Amino acid sequence: MIAETVCSAVAAAGLGIAVVTAYRKRYLTATRIAAYALVPLGLVMAGVVEWLANTAFSPVAWAGFGVLGLSWLMFATTRTVERRRGGTRKERKAAAREASAPAATSPGASAPALGQASTGGRSPAPRQKPAAQGDDDFSDIEAILKKHGI
Repeated sequence: MIAETVCSAVAAAGLGIAVVTAYRKRYLTATRIAAYALVPLGLVMAGVVEWLANTAFSPVAWAGFGVLGLSWLMFATTRTVERRRGGTRKERKAAAREASAPAATSPGASAPALGQASTGGRSPAPRQKPAAQGDDDFSDIEAILKKHGI
């Protein structure tokens, strides 16, 4: 009963402020204030405020919110563990099959396809860019600079 009265008073005050704002010839702002002021009144008329008031003082409702929170926590935990392990068990098995399939089907597979086992535990040497490729990059930049007169 008190919550409905408070919401109705807030709506009446908001509509009063909207009238004063409209009197000052700020119609767009007055319409926006009136729209905000009608929200609490609409919630009272729809019965949402009564439902919320009954829920706020109900121990069963709070227990329900606790169960929902626990459920969310369990979902979040399993999702985190799944990400750290690299996916679900089904996804890991599929990835293992895909990784081993090229090695088994093509005898002349390259070292990256076979993984660390074929390199003898050594990491592959880093690739170096050919010198011609670096020259091409600079020639493109020089051409752009010359085009703009720099």
